[in-house]
Amino acid sequence: MSEERFKKELADYLDSLEEEEKASGQLYEERLSVCKQCDYLNAGMCKACGCYVEMRAAMKARICPYGKW
Repeated sequence: MSEERFKKELADYLDSLEEEEKASGQLYEERLSVCKQCDYLNAGMCKACGCYVEMRAAMKARICPYGKW
């Protein structure tokens, strides 16, 4: 998938979330900051669990399966 298409799909996904499901902007950024430091991150995907970290981090109730956030 091209980076442009990924960004479009990510934006569409984030827009589709109900407000009560979304992590706050600050929490989202904190989570992404942790992921950016992680050795499992590869092109936006967690090599350990297979998720797209920007999608997982956007949902309030989701957690890092490795306990990093």
